[in-house]
Amino acid sequence: MIIRIVKLIFKNENISNFEEIFEASKEVIRGYEGCSLVELYQDVNDPCIFFTYSHWETEEHLLAYRKSDFFKEVWGRTKLLFDDRPEAWSVHKIHSLN
Repeated sequence: MIIRIVKLIFKNENISNFEEIFEASKEVIRGYEGCSLVELYQDVNDPCIFFTYSHWETEEHLLAYRKSDFFKEVWGRTKLLFDDRPEAWSVHKIHSLN
């Protein structure tokens, strides 16, 4: 499994626009083959910082999503709202304790 974490920093005036884009997109993203989880987090101290967190069966599934027309359209609208360059990581879970 691949876990994808993306840090997004928005201009304050663009937060609600991003939240609308995410709300409209989250179920489509979750419906992509290989995706089993989509979550959105917001920093407790800086409301302009968000993190998306998603689980993918394989890196190939993630790459297929990232090459999709849907991703290109959503990312094209989202990146116009940024205040800083996004950062992204693909990681493997090593340990989890619930």
